[in-house]
Amino acid sequence: VQLQASGGGLVQTGGSLRVSCAASGRTFSNYGMGWFRQAPGKEREFVAAVTGSGTSTHYADSVKGRFTISRDNTKNTLYLQLDSLKPEDTAVYYCAASDPRASQKSYYYSHSYIYWGQGTLVTVSS
Repeated sequence: VQLQASGGGLVQTGGSLRVSCAASGRTFSNYGMGWFRQAPGKEREFVAAVTGSGTSTHYADSVKGRFTISRDNTKNTLYLQLDSLKPEDTAVYYCAASDPRASQKSYYYSHSYIYWGQGTLVTVSS
């Protein structure tokens, strides 16, 4: 699976942004998908995940209620809607496709993902 993230940019505190991840190469719906982020000087962290069918979602506590993950399997595209943005949300956001055998409880861990996109930078100004 090839993944191409896009949609990052500069936004003010309290603003919104939607990042996308276009997938190609395999049957998209076979894969649970996740978003991770990495801020400067920090380790990569889990943000959100969605099952292959799109019916179940998971979020990090830090973004719950502000971010929404979704997918359109007819367009082979994953989305992350970022609302009520804070300066601490500034990071490179990566999309990733999980091992099809992975359980939902493992979606929080980067080692459960076997394909990664190149990342898109989101900068939130204060």
